[in-house]
Amino acid sequence: MAEPKPRDLAALLLTLTVVTGVVDAVSFLGLGRVFVANMTGNVVFLGFAAAGETTLSVIASLTAVLAFLAGALAGGRLARRDDYDALRQATAVQAALVAVAVVLSATLGAGPRLGSELLIVVLGVAMGLQNATVRRIGAPDLTTTVLTMTLTGFAADSKAAGGAGSHPVRKVAAVGAMLVGAFVGGLLQLHVAMWTALASALVLILGVLVVLQVNRGRDRRPPAVADR
Repeated sequence: MAEPKPRDLAALLLTLTVVTGVVDAVSFLGLGRVFVANMTGNVVFLGFAAAGETTLSVIASLTAVLAFLAGALAGGRLARRDDYDALRQATAVQAALVAVAVVLSATLGAGPRLGSELLIVVLGVAMGLQNATVRRIGAPDLTTTVLTMTLTGFAADSKAAGGAGSHPVRKVAAVGAMLVGAFVGGLLQLHVAMWTALASALVLILGVLVVLQVNRGRDRRPPAVADR
């Protein structure tokens, strides 16, 4: 598969970062204070819940971690292939999983415990798959799911810290993408409906998939015959 140009790839990864913000807003605000992409938060929540914090659920956080690991395992197996072809396949599977989540949220909703747990599993697998596949590409500032190292790099690598100040715009864009996703997801979750927030994430994922598919199609075109 033809590799996207660096600028195109950055745009795709930033789009997936927006998706992460949307999905984590849905899970935290609508599924009982749990993250399906930010595993650091879930591990901390597990500790808080075990210590007796009653607004947090050990089961929900543990379910999210296990689902994420299952998705990461699948993503790791896909990533043994060509990096960008793996990204295309993983994005297709992720789109299918988020589509299932849209249907579940529109029918079961997040009220019944079973509905919430199913949504946590489906979304956790989707985000684990995304994270593992993107990790293989090796864009350290665009992991799409966590910003700790991005923010660290922005400060520690800056010229003010004596560094080269590499890719500061990209680092800021990653933070902005997550913020925008969280805002949009939170707005739709709080004021419209969960399924609409997840549907917006699905639209973004499908957009990424279309671009990856177009790149693949171009790569398969026969070379032009030179004029004689």
